[in-house]
Amino acid sequence: MAQAYAPGLRVAKKTVIRKERILPLKGEVVKKKGDKISKDDIVAKTSLPGNVTTINVVNILGIQPGDIRQFMSKKEGDSFSKGDVLAESKSFIKFLRTKIEAPVEGVVESISEVTGQVMLREPPIPVEVQGYIDGEVVEVIPSEGIVVETVATFIQGIFGIGGETWGPLKFAINSSADVLEPNMINESHRGTILVGGAFAGHEAIQKAIKMGVKGIIVGGISSHDLKKILGYDLGVAITGTEQIGLTIVLTEGFGKIAMADRTYKTLKEREGEVASISGATQIRAGVIRPEIIVSYKESVKTNLTDDREQAALVLDIGSQIRAIRPPFFGKLGIVTALPHELQKIDSETKARVLEVKFSDGKVVTIPRANVEIIAE
Repeated sequence: MAQAYAPGLRVAKKTVIRKERILPLKGEVVKKKGDKISKDDIVAKTSLPGNVTTINVVNILGIQPGDIRQFMSKKEGDSFSKGDVLAESKSFIKFLRTKIEAPVEGVVESISEVTGQVMLREPPIPVEVQGYIDGEVVEVIPSEGIVVETVATFIQGIFGIGGETWGPLKFAINSSADVLEPNMINESHRGTILVGGAFAGHEAIQKAIKMGVKGIIVGGISSHDLKKILGYDLGVAITGTEQIGLTIVLTEGFGKIAMADRTYKTLKEREGEVASISGATQIRAGVIRPEIIVSYKESVKTNLTDDREQAALVLDIGSQIRAIRPPFFGKLGIVTALPHELQKIDSETKARVLEVKFSDGKVVTIPRANVEIIAE
């Protein structure tokens, strides 16, 4: 019988995780190798250059560019507050003078005698990188950041939105097939990572935001609801920077899909513990998965589960799979054929394909690289 191999989402009850915590540009690393850190510890910091504001002084004052410095009240390098006078026209009658006041706080970066423009630089923007997970610093990358290691439960989702956050895991449902309803969410869920079942609708997500829930882990949501939450079509861009009030991690896909039994049970075992989650997702080259990390309080490297077999599961006739790229992203189905021959695909290249029957009964042929196995 024909067989192949396909990736699966990682679900590990106890494994070693390493995470890089890197600044967007060089700065100061404030932790050293061997330090024990918490998820909310600052591990590195820097400052981004402030925004630039340009003022066309010669046009406002009606002067020649070469004479601009005669009318400036500030010179390069001078700091100023919002409302300070930067330049002023000359007149014996005081009320006829034109004053240019600073629209922002900052420093005079440049005064051009060619263009007659003055560039103002706002104060630097501080940037701090937090630990994100509890663990030990095992490597310091000078001026850039650290690598932190922890023993943790690690679960990958298929899709997510929103950035990094953390809070205690709390269940609002009784089974992996339950729907998360608005009336299940209350004040006691404030600051938590809320685990739903098969589905969370728009009203439930809005209720969670109102109640101060930090994150939702659920089997699926509606693509229509996703657009309502974001206010725009997401497309295929990388996610993780959305500012919607919480982070959402989908473990299964779009639609009402019961959370995989293995995922549900693994999360249930860690209920009450603090979980770090990220919704960052990229489904094109350089795949990035949303993730759930629940560190153990004692990072003892014993009884670790080896989930590496999930990276190369046998793909066979009858295997349950999930499409991981458009146009069928998130759809579940059963493999019905594994042709040996390479076949031409939409990109006009040839690739190994499979035939899949989706849960709605539709049968299609898609590249094997566009699916992953659902393992129980």
